[in-house]
Amino acid sequence: MNFQPLGKRVLVKRVEEANTTMSGIIIPDNAKEKPSRGEVVAIGKKAKEVEVGNQVLFGKYAGNEVSIGADKYIVLEIDDIFGIIG
Repeated sequence: MNFQPLGKRVLVKRVEEANTTMSGIIIPDNAKEKPSRGEVVAIGKKAKEVEVGNQVLFGKYAGNEVSIGADKYIVLEIDDIFGIIG
């Protein structure tokens, strides 16, 4: 993949949530919510708050979804990221 976000933008790959509840109930795909957690894949030159590989939380409807090859990503403004996990 060769994508470089510009300015304060960040490219994030969503981290999928578990398909079952703690009690073992399987959640169908159409009942799942979009995860608001992802891994930073690339950063713009002005996005100094995060690094590639960071796990981040962001708003459920934040950013723009893009497809690069067979994979789907989200381009977020740095201000759309709530924080770094871990």
